[in-house]
Amino acid sequence: MVEKLKYDEYVIQIRHLEKKYGKHFGVKDVSFDVKKGEIFGFLGSNGAGKSTTIRCLLGLIGYQKGEITLFEDEYDDLVEELDHIGYMPSEAMFYPAMKVKNVIKLAAKMRGKDCREEAERLIKLLDVPVHKKIEDLSTGNRKKVAIICALQHQPELIILDEPTSGLDPLMQERFFGLIKEACANGATCLLSSHNLSEVKNYCDRVAVIKEGEMVTVDNVEHLTHTLLRKVTVWKDGLQKTYDYTGSTKDLLKQLEEVQPDDVLIEEPSLESLFMNFYQEEKA
Repeated sequence: MVEKLKYDEYVIQIRHLEKKYGKHFGVKDVSFDVKKGEIFGFLGSNGAGKSTTIRCLLGLIGYQKGEITLFEDEYDDLVEELDHIGYMPSEAMFYPAMKVKNVIKLAAKMRGKDCREEAERLIKLLDVPVHKKIEDLSTGNRKKVAIICALQHQPELIILDEPTSGLDPLMQERFFGLIKEACANGATCLLSSHNLSEVKNYCDRVAVIKEGEMVTVDNVEHLTHTLLRKVTVWKDGLQKTYDYTGSTKDLLKQLEEVQPDDVLIEEPSLESLFMNFYQEEKA
């Protein structure tokens, strides 16, 4: 059971964050809050600025402007705050010749905490081959090791950067089961992803970022409600694909009138989603 948090409302507060690489912006004027207990989605395509924001938040890189507050400054400094954070980067690197069980033990030792009971539970749940060397693992199994290293000390704040790439659907489901369980017990999660379905299915609220700038921060229900759909219709040997932004009821009525031979309704690409948000803001 995760220890009850001492602060009342926000675990992460980011205000007007700006990070430059030379003359180019990594992120520009990024602001959002993450509340205690929620799974907060950070959505954007590759290179949008998600990892840069997370690295600034963790103190891994510096930034030129803005303010980042963790745990409402409950702890004395960043070093102490990091003791309460579990971080899983998009590509975790381990010593290739080490056995999995030794990597997991080393991660716990660096925390100065006895994590054996929770580590064993996670190992069984994720079916991790602990006696193999890291260099002999598949991408999916290396990802599982990263999950255990991030979660075994039962952190108050879980930060996940593209966590499910390489995991099969069953393991993805088990993984998100662990995250939901942790948040139900008092933890908080920041989930960075470019997977629209992942964010819609598991997050409470979402921040959308494009080319280093915020597009919107909203709850998932509103994001889903305003989400356009990509519709493909087949009729008499012809195919037509278009974007649709109306209600599902009206779409079904239109399709009934067309009487298509077949139809496919899909989520849009992230770029289409971003364009839709920009158009709404201008309107």
